[in-house]
Amino acid sequence: MSNLRDAMGLRVPYGKRNTQYETEFEPGSGTIWGYFKPKGTPCFSLGLLKDIRSHDCALASNQGRVEVDGEHHKANYYVLASRTPRVFNLGGDLALFVLLIKARDRDALAHYAKLCIDNMYPRIQNFFSPALTTISLVQGDALGGGFESALSSDVIVAEESALMGLPEILFNLFPGMGAYSLLARRLGMRAAEELILSGRVLPAKQLHEMGVVDVLAKDGDGASAVHEWIAKNGKRRNGVQAVFRTRQLIHPVTRDELDAITETWVDAAMRLEDRDLKMMSRIVRAQMRRMEYGDVPDVTADALAATA
Repeated sequence: MSNLRDAMGLRVPYGKRNTQYETEFEPGSGTIWGYFKPKGTPCFSLGLLKDIRSHDCALASNQGRVEVDGEHHKANYYVLASRTPRVFNLGGDLALFVLLIKARDRDALAHYAKLCIDNMYPRIQNFFSPALTTISLVQGDALGGGFESALSSDVIVAEESALMGLPEILFNLFPGMGAYSLLARRLGMRAAEELILSGRVLPAKQLHEMGVVDVLAKDGDGASAVHEWIAKNGKRRNGVQAVFRTRQLIHPVTRDELDAITETWVDAAMRLEDRDLKMMSRIVRAQMRRMEYGDVPDVTADALAATA
């Protein structure tokens, strides 16, 4: 009997070590747990994006199977979560954006955007495995690209203290890595536009009432809520996944659509003015203070206050 079978009901680490994206496999339910573990600011740095892609590309190539201890195992669920306390993900690498825009390096900015879509699209498509259900576990702030990443899953489980939103309009930009498409699928186009243009960061409870968050959990109970959802739907997993697949057929999000939107995003980013870049830099400084000192509960509100 393999070590994995001995560990039924437990999680087994697998994949590359010492990366910014850690993965574990729960053989009892066939669940992958993927954790953001970024270096520095918990945003989508190039390093984090590449580490996620390395794992997910192998999952897609293996048709939804993972290799643990030399054996391949079918994955039924894939949970996306974070190791950073109180933060799911703060979104795009704003410090990098400022540098590239000031340098007028459109190609590098477009490369970053493409790498984001290379990560987003396979998850939206359930890694091209019709039997794999994706779940986002949001236990802290999910802003900008972090919110987009959460939206890319079939199911969103969020703890009550989590804040989510798309603050890009505050620096005269928009979320260009899937937010419009994925929000429109859940809320409709008009409501999606209103949320994007408002720049508001909303609590998980309000997003649950709006229909964006599927499961609302008490703080600290997010992982248990995921297990409960899996147990509740285990016997009807095939039917549930077929419903999610039907959702994709009725409201498809294609690779061509996402690529075209990122082109629009890059063009808009290259038109930003100095005042916009200054606001972006204020948000970066607020993010850094939050991670170093823990005295910034809302980075967007802090950045706005600095302009008053």
